[in-house]
Amino acid sequence: MQNPEPKRLDVHNSDVPVVCRSCEARHKGICGALTPKQLLALSKGTTKHHITADQEISAEGGAPTAFSNIISGVVKLSKLMADGRQQIVALQFAPDLVGRPFDVQNKTTVEAATDVRLCSFPVRVLEDLIAESPDLEHRLHQQNLRELDEARDLLLSLGRKSASERVASFIYFIARHIDPESVAEHSTLKFQIPLKRSDIADFLGLTLETVSRQMTKLRQAGVITIIDRRSIEITNLAKLEHMAGAS
Repeated sequence: MQNPEPKRLDVHNSDVPVVCRSCEARHKGICGALTPKQLLALSKGTTKHHITADQEISAEGGAPTAFSNIISGVVKLSKLMADGRQQIVALQFAPDLVGRPFDVQNKTTVEAATDVRLCSFPVRVLEDLIAESPDLEHRLHQQNLRELDEARDLLLSLGRKSASERVASFIYFIARHIDPESVAEHSTLKFQIPLKRSDIADFLGLTLETVSRQMTKLRQAGVITIIDRRSIEITNLAKLEHMAGAS
């Protein structure tokens, strides 16, 4: 006889901890895989806090003390070289989990790329829940696979794509994470780019001047409207996708 389905979370379920009921990231993040009882166990050590842009969240080489769900905002992961140079290697968005369970040492430095709201909980509590919840383990596995795919796409961009394709790919990548519904519908969408242009250059292996020049070319091609130095509107998503080499 099959075991009954575990009781899933509902905003109207009185078993759901009060601190979790209004959380925007709860259903799409790892918490959506938990039963009310498991969520209660996780919430006992939960703290919610606001991190301002450019503030460090955790340092490379340190021992992890907590994991965090991103409720809103974008974080950047970077690696430090022996001579002090730093390379941005990944970005994370809501409702991603920041941190790698069962690792004894942080592999990257994590910083807030924008103002970020986090929901943090002790390492041990989450690792114990992973051991007892196949659904939670599955969601974490899905996030890891998605991040692996994104790392491979970045390698492709750095190894094979032209400067114009790299910048177009970056903007398309941000759009897919910030507003996936508009991307799926090929609608116009407006958003703030989470990285400064110098960080975009770092991420894409380009110079600052090249990034600025390619942004201007996208504007002249009618693909984007530059509202200010960080905010843009994508006016032709299909053309952007084509210029990114995504289709």
